[in-house]
Amino acid sequence: MTDSTRTSVSTENREIEELQQQLLTASEKKQLQAIDRLSGLGEPGLTVLKEFLQGGRDREPNLVLGKTYQCLYQNPLTQDFLLAHFPHGIVPFNSELNIDYKPLQQALLTQDFQTADRITLQKLCELAGEAAIERKWLYFSEVDKFPIADLQTIDRLWLLHSEGKFGFSVQREIWLSNRKDFSKIWSKIGWKAEKNWTRYPNEFTWDLSAPKGHLPLSNQLRGVRAFASLLSHPAWSTP
Repeated sequence: MTDSTRTSVSTENREIEELQQQLLTASEKKQLQAIDRLSGLGEPGLTVLKEFLQGGRDREPNLVLGKTYQCLYQNPLTQDFLLAHFPHGIVPFNSELNIDYKPLQQALLTQDFQTADRITLQKLCELAGEAAIERKWLYFSEVDKFPIADLQTIDRLWLLHSEGKFGFSVQREIWLSNRKDFSKIWSKIGWKAEKNWTRYPNEFTWDLSAPKGHLPLSNQLRGVRAFASLLSHPAWSTP
């Protein structure tokens, strides 16, 4: 090994050690940055991420663990590891009606947010029953009856695999911070610009550059009453 090669290896090792420490002890923002950098450093960086994910398996899933799992999921070198240790991801698919949320998880993990949004509406219709499945939209009275566990599962999938940017709970926070004034909310989450409603699908933003709370598109539930019912659901006040 030449001196220049030794120097390069030593520099890379120091960088990985620094990033590992950042991942373990820094703020959430810096942890997320460390994950991106580690995922680009090949096998040594991926090893750090795998060890970190395993170390957090007994903890409540959070944004950092969600981002870690997502980076590993997108890398072909770590598929066997995930199948062996995290075959169902890090978000439990809790469902009172035995709804399958794996398709939603897969779309979110690959950041195919448009497909994830479509699947979300499908799953909400499944929760409402056969009539809603057939008509492909929901009455506000159906939203009121959604099982808590299912709404929390959908929300956690969106939240943890969007770095905390998307999800019903994010939209609820914006709603409450604006005193439940929908006229203010629409522009904040990018569903309306001045007096013009954002047109589906081409005028919506299907990536993380979108405004916070932009997705999922609950306006497809048809009307303010359905959206208000969703944001007022007991799921958001139940642990």
